[in-house]
Amino acid sequence: MQEKQREQLDNIRSIRQQLTELEIEYWQSFSDFAAWQSWLVIAMIVVPLLILFFTIDKRKALLIGFFGFNYHVWFMYTNTLGEKLGLWEYPYQILPFLPSFALDASLVPIVFMLFYQWTLNHSKNVYVYAIVLSAILAFVFKPILVAIDFFQMYEWVDYFFLFITYYGFFLISILITNLFRWLKKKA
Repeated sequence: MQEKQREQLDNIRSIRQQLTELEIEYWQSFSDFAAWQSWLVIAMIVVPLLILFFTIDKRKALLIGFFGFNYHVWFMYTNTLGEKLGLWEYPYQILPFLPSFALDASLVPIVFMLFYQWTLNHSKNVYVYAIVLSAILAFVFKPILVAIDFFQMYEWVDYFFLFITYYGFFLISILITNLFRWLKKKA
């Protein structure tokens, strides 16, 4: 490795360490377990998991879980990227290292999983209903989060962009899920 390259990597690592220390300090000051907001974040993790546990169609659990995990991955990557680029942030967090964990790992993927299960069990058009769900999340749920200071948007990000991303993640996730279902049928 060249000297200049090593210097830049060392500089990046040092800045990351400083940022991590600052994030921990912020979390301890404003987002630890003494804040009521933290308990709401915990509820956004635990309540959807409990609902899923008791309502998932166990005959289709693997399919629904695969779809939900797929959605979670796309949502998590994009949330991480958006935060790193300074396009949005989550002021209250369960842990300082996982700013959007409640939404990424539980609430939003589980809402989509239960929605997917409902469309499967009722023979509904999953693509049309996903538009409705994406609109509810983008134009109702996110403004509520903004109003209670749980989510902040910057730069050019708006609710329509959030709607497109919710629906886009759905499309990617359903297409990958359907591809794997097709591969299973071909086997």
